[in-house]
Amino acid sequence: MQLLRLSFSVAPPAVEERRAPGEGPADYVERMARAKVLAVAGRRPAELTVAGDTVVALDDAVLEKPEGTDGAAAMLSALSGRAHTVYSGIALARGELLGSAVVATAVVFGSATREAIEAYVATGEPLDKAGGYGIQGCGAAFVERVEGDFYGVMGFPVAAFMKLLGALGLKYRPGRLEPR
Repeated sequence: MQLLRLSFSVAPPAVEERRAPGEGPADYVERMARAKVLAVAGRRPAELTVAGDTVVALDDAVLEKPEGTDGAAAMLSALSGRAHTVYSGIALARGELLGSAVVATAVVFGSATREAIEAYVATGEPLDKAGGYGIQGCGAAFVERVEGDFYGVMGFPVAAFMKLLGALGLKYRPGRLEPR
């Protein structure tokens, strides 16, 4: 929202984040985004409410936020030298209108040394990031290539946001939203 120069406030939703057995990453992040937006939208029915969720999928494993520094180091080690997919779900609510989307982006990591991983984990940055890295921060050093929506990897798929705005009767102008 800051990137788009839109004013906003943060209202944390009271939503339990837990994957259902057998639930794929795309379905999971969309369900979570919708649950989060609905949990907040009722408190602010006249306003646009935006919510999202992001996970990293590596083979059959879904990597959410790591549990501690050991968990972050383990995730980064598993991602080192490999491709993975970042799934970002986004949901918007405005009055009675609700829209959601999921964006999948392929990310390829270069090989990372144990020392590089430990130094990165020591920054604290990976601890609140899906997959244990932030592409918009020091974690960018691990990224060799992105195929798809860069902003989806950051957790806010801008193009999907723009499409959903249109579906909710809004259009974006730099720094503001207007009715269509």
